[in-house]
Amino acid sequence: MEKKTLRSDILLILTSAIWGFAFVAQLVGMDHIGPYLYNAIRFALGSLSLMPLILFFGKNRREAYKSSGLNRKGVLIAGIAAGTVLFLGASLQQVGLQYTTAGKAGFITGLYVILVPILGIALSHRTGLPTWIGAFFAAAGLYLISVKGGFQIGRGDLLILACSLFFAIHVLTIDHFSRKIDPLVLSAIQFAVCSFYSFAVAVFREPIILEDILQATIPILYGGLGSVGIAYTLQVVAQKDAPPAHSAIIMSLESVFAVIGGIIFLAEGMSLRGYIGCGLMLLGMLASQWDVIFRNSIKKEKKMQISPQK
Repeated sequence: MEKKTLRSDILLILTSAIWGFAFVAQLVGMDHIGPYLYNAIRFALGSLSLMPLILFFGKNRREAYKSSGLNRKGVLIAGIAAGTVLFLGASLQQVGLQYTTAGKAGFITGLYVILVPILGIALSHRTGLPTWIGAFFAAAGLYLISVKGGFQIGRGDLLILACSLFFAIHVLTIDHFSRKIDPLVLSAIQFAVCSFYSFAVAVFREPIILEDILQATIPILYGGLGSVGIAYTLQVVAQKDAPPAHSAIIMSLESVFAVIGGIIFLAEGMSLRGYIGCGLMLLGMLASQWDVIFRNSIKKEKKMQISPQK
């Protein structure tokens, strides 16, 4: 179990890194195309990128369906549910970025760290003290990293706040279905659903010009193949062996990687306040794993006491 937990943590950290750098791609992409069209194309790419793997592992996938007790209709319903929540969260974030700063957006989005355990209580999820302590330090770190100056709630901030709520619901939705459905299939369906909704809105609200799409090729490719195809799939795989509140805290590290991406690609500097925020984020991650660390240390100590002296 400890090896699975470590693997999940590594995958979640990698997920947060990809998502953090995606903030740069999302902002650059909207220099050329609208938010709904950007999401429509990138989520379509993410879904298509998984098709070769789904076909390759087809036989094992049919056996997985039998063991889970779900038929194709059940799998499709699960994918539509996850994709609908994902569409609402991703759309609110992408549109909200047009009306607020990236720093505020990063902090407010990260509030799902707090919302996941709160919503989890309603679903009878156990949330221990270490998780709450970790969530507190993570939220404090997000604030120091992302918020500069006064904090005022404007139109964009409210949209991002709503986005964080749906991302929290998405984490819990993935936690519910990832133990029953193959992660590749679940990911491909939810991406396709999100892309369909986004394109439907884009047709009525945004201009669709091929030249503009081509100018946004690099941000779209990163957002589609990296942020969607790889990162969201890693999230689904990792959450098979990680509690949702714990997963949310680790994934909130995307704010740290967003700062790093800004430094590398946008020549943005980071103050001492930012470095302190990164430290609090790391402290929050470690605090959330205190139970696992403590149990492992006790087990090792017992093994040393039981093993014969040589």
